[in-house]
Amino acid sequence: MRGPHEDPPERSKTELSKITSGMKRRIKSQFTMEKPTIWIGKNKVSPRLLEEIKKQLDKKEVLKIKILKKAIESEEAAKIAETISTKTGATLIEVRGHTFVLYKRKQSS
Repeated sequence: MRGPHEDPPERSKTELSKITSGMKRRIKSQFTMEKPTIWIGKNKVSPRLLEEIKKQLDKKEVLKIKILKKAIESEEAAKIAETISTKTGATLIEVRGHTFVLYKRKQSS
């Protein structure tokens, strides 16, 4: 048991970045009617696109992305979304049709 003047135990980055089911529900409900801010086209997942996604996630925490039909010739939308989520370090909240939502907690400075 900690004393009243002891610092709280350190938490790892992965522990802090975990998202609860309640947070997922809240984000889903807030972004249902929002328009996507990034569209993935025929160039698919390029380094330039990943940089733009990272930049927008740093500003907004939550991002809605739409995959155009040209980008889904060989891969499914869920697979593209998972790839982007992994490469950007964001959490994939939801994939619905050709649209998906990413969440990444802002870095505290």
